[in-house]
Amino acid sequence: MIFYFSATGNSKYTAQRIQAVTGDTLIPIPDWLRQPEQTVPVPPGESVGIVSPTYFWGLPSIVQTFLEQLTLERQPDYLWFAATYGTTPGQIGHFAQEILEQKGLTMNGQFSVKMPDTWTPTFDLSDPEKVCRINAAAEGQIDFLIQHVQQRAAGDFIRRKVPVFAAKLFYEESYDKMRETRRLSVEDGCVGCGLCARNCPVSAIQMQDGRPTWQKEHCVMCLGCLHRCPQFAIQYGRHTREHGQYVHPEYQP
Repeated sequence: MIFYFSATGNSKYTAQRIQAVTGDTLIPIPDWLRQPEQTVPVPPGESVGIVSPTYFWGLPSIVQTFLEQLTLERQPDYLWFAATYGTTPGQIGHFAQEILEQKGLTMNGQFSVKMPDTWTPTFDLSDPEKVCRINAAAEGQIDFLIQHVQQRAAGDFIRRKVPVFAAKLFYEESYDKMRETRRLSVEDGCVGCGLCARNCPVSAIQMQDGRPTWQKEHCVMCLGCLHRCPQFAIQYGRHTREHGQYVHPEYQP
């Protein structure tokens, strides 16, 4: 089985590429978290994978919650973790491993795939050719991941990491601050379609008088609402409009 979280499609695409070869069951993490807590059965010979984007050099809050709540029946024969990232995966694998070790679980393999960085308050994705080049280069990294998962290769294959102390400091000082929902705004171009509210992985958005409003002080800040808005009417700060929207080409409308 493969658990995954994906707001704009990078991690979903990676998980589906792997699943197409391994035949594993795909389980979206937001869907799993909405179910009553339960022990996940792990038949003999079963492998368990987790695919997650990298946020601020660490785990998205929803993936951290998932790992903390995850109870496996037994140690899988092969437990692996794959991070998609834009600039650096920081130490996301290390942070995931720490949580799993507290549950008595051993992570056998760690991997990474460089894909377009969807944090558009900083990074510019307005050049389609640049985005296409990054996604084309990712295919070989996904092939590497698939080959090693099939072989059940053990080891840390995550590239472009930063020191643990630096990743921990940056994550702790930045992520909670940057995921304050007051930083999101709605422009007049909003048509009240409600797509953002329906797709929010933590149900942080409600429609009021035909416009989205954020009901929580913090969300995952996956920016799925911004990138998937058909009118591009949701913004974060001053630069997201000029930096463009992004959804993985496989899932563009």
